[in-house]
Amino acid sequence: MRILYITQWFEPEPTVKGIVFAKALAERGHQIEIVTGFPNYPSGKTYPGYRIRYYKREVMDGIVVHRVPLYPSHNGSSVGRILNYFSFMASAALFSVFRARRFDVVCCYPPITGGLAAIVATWLSRRPFLIDIQDLWPDSVVKSGMAGTQRMEKILALMCKFVYRRAAGIVAQSNGIRTRLIERGVAPGKISVIYNWADELAAAPSGLADLSSYGFDGKFNIVYGGNLGRVQGLDVLVRAAHLARQKAPNLQLLLIGDGIESENLKQLVQHIGADNVRISPGVPRTMIGDIFAAADVLALHLWSDPLFRITIPQKTQFYMAMGKPILIGVEGEAAEYVTQADAGVAVPSDNVEAMADAMVQFSKMPKDRLADMGRRGREAYLRMFSFAIAIAQTESTFQKAIEVTRGRAT
Repeated sequence: MRILYITQWFEPEPTVKGIVFAKALAERGHQIEIVTGFPNYPSGKTYPGYRIRYYKREVMDGIVVHRVPLYPSHNGSSVGRILNYFSFMASAALFSVFRARRFDVVCCYPPITGGLAAIVATWLSRRPFLIDIQDLWPDSVVKSGMAGTQRMEKILALMCKFVYRRAAGIVAQSNGIRTRLIERGVAPGKISVIYNWADELAAAPSGLADLSSYGFDGKFNIVYGGNLGRVQGLDVLVRAAHLARQKAPNLQLLLIGDGIESENLKQLVQHIGADNVRISPGVPRTMIGDIFAAADVLALHLWSDPLFRITIPQKTQFYMAMGKPILIGVEGEAAEYVTQADAGVAVPSDNVEAMADAMVQFSKMPKDRLADMGRRGREAYLRMFSFAIAIAQTESTFQKAIEVTRGRAT
């Protein structure tokens, strides 16, 4: 197959379906090219070594990457976020419309505006396109808390309906999202559930990273790594760690990453005097495996909302792949996978007291109990979420879309 992959985020930005995904498809004999923007996520600032230009062609590990201009932004401004999404949509559509006929299928990774770019790109060529749904729009946009998003809800819903109707196939990252799409009128046969996986190379510790600055020695270390955004509700982890220290004096919480809530979280730590909480900036992907390997427990949390009960945060798979116990403050499908595997402890979202109790509970567990939890999580990951399984399913989904489209044309 010849695959044109439209994605607003790509290496060096953090993304699940990045260069490793593209290389795996290429290694299976497919030709794949990437259309993406200039890297600026999650800080909203263009990465060192890049500047916004009309076009830049790169070759990364043998994969051709076409970079098109966008408005870099990832702060709390709804105007900035709109410009970010729609500027990439326009650039990707304009660039891809002249290239799509060279490919058998076009795949677009979220947000949904990438689907609009794919519609334009395939309009003249009549090639099929698929869209990957990681976050359900307009729900996730409205829940972001940015100003004006509720007024946009109906427009975004119509946009989603239009994209879903035109797509030859839809990839959903959870069964819950598949169910919600069916409730919204999408034909069940059009939807494939393909779980996300972990970057297994990043999950493998190198043993070479210098971790001395994190103060791990002599502590029971609970670590969160990723986006420090609003919907993560990381203030709950901060307050819980501060409360838990009354019963677990050696407990330490490390939040590592970047995002729009970074400064607010630092101010909260100072305000409540949570001196057992450290907030550190994001690190290169090559280092994160060593940090997580040094942790006793890996934590994640999302706001309490029906939307998050049907999604599986990408950290779920990464944490399970790491073989570490998981403290999950997420309700629904993600928590079920963790608890069914006996790979950790689930607590209700937004519940500081329950989170603190779970932290204390973990800190008092025997080391062999913690090791068993981690091992079961790793085994469950390999059984359900592995990269090899997802790539085979992706290949099959692309082929199905091509065959269905060709069948309609004959």
